[in-house]
Amino acid sequence: MKTTFWKKLLIGAAVTYAPLQGMAWGAEGHRISGQIASSYLTPKTRAAIKAILGNESVAMSSTWADFIKSDPNYNYLSSWHYIDFDKTYTYPEMQSYLKKDTSVNAYTKLQFMIGELKKKSLPQEKKLLYLRMVIHIVEDIHQPMHAARTDDKGGNDYKVMWFREESNLHSVWDSKLIDFQGLSYTEYANAINFTTPAQRKAWQQEPMSKWLFDSKAISEEIYANTRRDETLNYKYNFKFIGTVNKQLVKAGVHLAGLLNQIFG
Repeated sequence: MKTTFWKKLLIGAAVTYAPLQGMAWGAEGHRISGQIASSYLTPKTRAAIKAILGNESVAMSSTWADFIKSDPNYNYLSSWHYIDFDKTYTYPEMQSYLKKDTSVNAYTKLQFMIGELKKKSLPQEKKLLYLRMVIHIVEDIHQPMHAARTDDKGGNDYKVMWFREESNLHSVWDSKLIDFQGLSYTEYANAINFTTPAQRKAWQQEPMSKWLFDSKAISEEIYANTRRDETLNYKYNFKFIGTVNKQLVKAGVHLAGLLNQIFG
């Protein structure tokens, strides 16, 4: 009798805990931006993407790059997700830095993959890998802590409390703020995806260096407004959720513009 009781209890705990393990930026933030991007694709781009992804939507494809981290054969992709900086740059300094950058990071690999995807002769296997990675990384670099400081690993070593839970600044911006809204990715996308044609045109004319400059600037604002070991709660959500939402929308709009450029 006791064995049956504890067995049921453990099974119940496992069922309850399992979904929480999956609730992260990959499950929410990426798919929100992917859903938004899908709403701004041209028919030609949509057809080209379907030829590569099949029945896998842009939103669902956006999490593959995090899913595959469990396969050691893909360890080489780990540094493609971010670009950390040793200092704060003016925009001209950022442009100059990126032009000379030869390290393996989000910016250099995006430039490489964009060029590859424009090649008509690229094998299907490479098209699938690069498209999934482009979708994911474009979204990643709009999360400000993916373009933050080198010395704390983009906020991973910047310890804070999220309500009563030990966390770090990177994790708060990756998932905690988004999950706190309690919405599915489709509900979330529908709630924030309101842009004018003029706004989309202006954003899609911005070069990638501007995306990174803006993310870096936001990360510095985050550092300035978050103390180490601080307890972050409702007030923090109130202060920053507007920034989170704007970055999610911009990621979707920028991604759509880039995909339309590649496949248009």
